[in-house]
Amino acid sequence: MILLGFDVEEFDLPLEYGRSISFDEQLSISTNGTNSILELLRSANIKATFFCTANYALHKPDIITKIVNEGHEIASHGYYHSDFKPEHLKQSKEVLEDISGTEVTGFRMARMMPVDEAEIKMAGYTYNSSINPTWLPGRYNNFDKPRTWFYEDGVLQIPASVSPLVRFPLFWLSFHNLSLPLIKWISLAAHRKDGYLNLYFHPWEFTDLHDKEKYGLPGYIARNSGELFISRIKNFIEWAQSKGLEFSGTGDFASSIMEKDTATKKLIPAQ
Repeated sequence: MILLGFDVEEFDLPLEYGRSISFDEQLSISTNGTNSILELLRSANIKATFFCTANYALHKPDIITKIVNEGHEIASHGYYHSDFKPEHLKQSKEVLEDISGTEVTGFRMARMMPVDEAEIKMAGYTYNSSINPTWLPGRYNNFDKPRTWFYEDGVLQIPASVSPLVRFPLFWLSFHNLSLPLIKWISLAAHRKDGYLNLYFHPWEFTDLHDKEKYGLPGYIARNSGELFISRIKNFIEWAQSKGLEFSGTGDFASSIMEKDTATKKLIPAQ
């Protein structure tokens, strides 16, 4: 099983690199990328999960409706991409449910930063996919976290996939900078070990980010963006399908785990 997650957010990354970018352009870039992703998923006949900020959804409700109408899951990516308060957990869930007309059960914190699991549970989420169980200099060190799904404070945790042993991350940057044969080799090794992959990307990666003067992004982010990235992900999906691997939304995967746990508990006699 392969879980594809897309973090639909305001494209504010250039601000981190000293460039100015209007809010309208932030939305436009994310929207163009989201449409490219939807076309890719439609062509491959697979479903995925879109982790959306409430801020994006409020400004682009038609895109949220389009995502839902094409059979994909809406989950929360917080209220804003670059601002977080605990109350945003419940507020973003309510906004997304109102716009999408679907129940929102999953959450992913912006930039995979830590979030209080008690607050996640209180806000009504059943699963959290905010952990990258590896070390990323300047961001986080999660070598002490489990590599695969686990429960914490009653919330199902579904970490991003990393390789066995050395925990090399199979996240979005790897898909920009590694050769496709190497990505496939690591992915297959992780899938054989864990039984699933949890991969995440951003819509703006599916747009051309090579203009250094405009966006200010380093080469390791801009590399293979736009049409090149669309081609890479299309190639990866086709390869995975040729190997007999199936794709699923994160929420469906989470539900299957929780249903099995419930069934197991019913089989255990009361003490």
